[in-house]
Amino acid sequence: MTTPPFPPVRDADLAVLREQLGRPARGVIGIAARCVCGNPTVVATSPRLPDGSPFPTFYYLTHPAATAAMSTLEADHVMRELSEELADDEVAAAYQGAHEAYLRDRAVYGEPEEIAGISAGGMPTRVKCLHALAGHALAAGPGVNPIGDRALQLSSWSPDRCVCAQPGSAG
Repeated sequence: MTTPPFPPVRDADLAVLREQLGRPARGVIGIAARCVCGNPTVVATSPRLPDGSPFPTFYYLTHPAATAAMSTLEADHVMRELSEELADDEVAAAYQGAHEAYLRDRAVYGEPEEIAGISAGGMPTRVKCLHALAGHALAAGPGVNPIGDRALQLSSWSPDRCVCAQPGSAG
């Protein structure tokens, strides 16, 4: 878990990100979470990309196995189940708090008017993108984003086990 401000991004991190994403990473300002082997798992991305466009997804999930696991959950319609959890007042309040924490973290690096008040993943009222919510949960640590935490719990991937060297994974 790493919160703003982030240590400088290393060239080795950018090389791994290029491999993970299949393209150069844009607007990277830090590595917000790492695999147990040290490879990037979540990057922090500038709220305004180098080309000037606003980018609301501050915490961007890059680890191939983690992104595949979130895609599987989405394909299995787990988002519907997680959305239903927002009917619980306690979960809804925690999700609102996650939204506010996300915005505070991103604000350290700027607040483009075009994305003011917009976090990611559907926060604070719906579940839209498990990749973004899991990325936030990994970056912020357990207990900050209840829906991101639940997605990680339900997934086949674990941040406690390295799969970077396995075929089909970056690393």
